[in-house]
Amino acid sequence: MLLEKEREELIVYGKKMITENLTKGTGGNLSVFNREKNLMAITPSGVGYFDITPEDIVIIDVTTGKIVDGHRVPSSECDMHRIFYKYRDDIDAVVHTHSTFSTTISCLNINLPPIHYILATAGIDVRCAEYATYGTVRLAKNAFEAMKDRNAALLANHGLITGGKTLKEAFSVALDVEFCSELFCRAKSMGEPVSLSVEEMTSMMERFKNYGKRIEEHEEI
Repeated sequence: MLLEKEREELIVYGKKMITENLTKGTGGNLSVFNREKNLMAITPSGVGYFDITPEDIVIIDVTTGKIVDGHRVPSSECDMHRIFYKYRDDIDAVVHTHSTFSTTISCLNINLPPIHYILATAGIDVRCAEYATYGTVRLAKNAFEAMKDRNAALLANHGLITGGKTLKEAFSVALDVEFCSELFCRAKSMGEPVSLSVEEMTSMMERFKNYGKRIEEHEEI
């Protein structure tokens, strides 16, 4: 089966989208890009995540946008995934969610500010892309523009999109952004949230590059 590993991975993370409350029903979509074969595997349209089988996953040529394998209709946001694979070499997986708090902020058409250091997995902040109808090339272009120099973008009145080198990474960013979105909404209900500086967030982005790695040199306490 073509891109068998990628198909299985999409099924696993599709179910996690539901169990981690990142979407409801058949909302949202996921994809993985096989850069060597120039093919992307994407979830089908209108099929529940716990019902998707490997055969339901659709394989698409990233250059032409044509279906190479699959009997299902691909996600309506196919172009929004494909644009990142065509024009960014640091993204090989894309996750699109309708997570509650991220979508709440997107309905305000505002950026998510850096109120917590963990947002550095997405970038200095998370911009909100200009609104466009779902499933359109305009939405794909707006999302791409908003996500420049970032790993995430809010989609106005719609949801969230994240990217990474792996599906695990893209999914993790989606969780981080949703966590920070919830913090922002809760803090906003009590007062005005205080944002971290650009310098601090830039430092955090560098620190995250070595997260989990052994560092021999350290400051004396």
